[in-house]
Amino acid sequence: MTYNFDDLKGRNCVITGGFGVIGLALTRGLAAAGVNLAVISRKAADSPLAAEISSEFKVKCIGISASILDRGALEKALVEVHEQLGDVDILINCAGGNAPEATCKVEQMGSTADLADSFYGLDVEGFKKVFDTNFQGAILSTMIFSRDMIQARKGVVLNISSMNSVRPLTKIPAYSAAKGSINNFTQWFAVHVAPMGVRCNAIAPGFFLTDQNRFLLTDEATGALKPRGKKIIANTPVHRFGEPEEIVGTMLYLLSDISAFVTGVIIPVDGGYSAFGGV
Repeated sequence: MTYNFDDLKGRNCVITGGFGVIGLALTRGLAAAGVNLAVISRKAADSPLAAEISSEFKVKCIGISASILDRGALEKALVEVHEQLGDVDILINCAGGNAPEATCKVEQMGSTADLADSFYGLDVEGFKKVFDTNFQGAILSTMIFSRDMIQARKGVVLNISSMNSVRPLTKIPAYSAAKGSINNFTQWFAVHVAPMGVRCNAIAPGFFLTDQNRFLLTDEATGALKPRGKKIIANTPVHRFGEPEEIVGTMLYLLSDISAFVTGVIIPVDGGYSAFGGV
């Protein structure tokens, strides 16, 4: 047994959403560990990031434009991965996020509440869009990109979940439900493929400022915390938001052979949020 991440060098990883706020930190962390990368994103082919990462870390990094909700596009992406990188050793399902149309305007209903501001006023299509992006996209990506692992009888699938999966937050029922489903699928899939030598785990980040949640937590004009943002900081024992790079160590551990006996787990990276009862 070696006690470093050198076993990851030269492995091929597909990461969805790998150019987002959290995804880019993971992508760069993987490249620094010597992993070759295929980043799946709707606009990945137009981004200079893949070339920049290849140059900086001296690994292969390609961007492939595809929707994680389009099975045909993912099948074509797999062909491109095979042509440019080879077989897939690692899959990271990172694509996701929330949207205003799937967000309630109030945290709780009161006797004088306007139904339009509550759960009852949510746009059903908006709810479905957020749920599908976070859950169905992970299902389809796993169906396509973990096939090589089954054939090789080794490999790792890593899902990026959320603290919402453990303690559902007010206002965002679609995102919370989807991430709860991610946790359940992580455990189910881990059991399903364990005899084939494939592992599946998840990371549940706490609160990180991203493009999807910034409108909920900070004032657009001043950057100051909104009451919701202040409430989050008050209930996070380290009293700050996380930095995306602080997820990288947990990711590398779960991908490396160091954790070869670890499967079906969801690890919080949350500054103590899940351990705090509020008093």
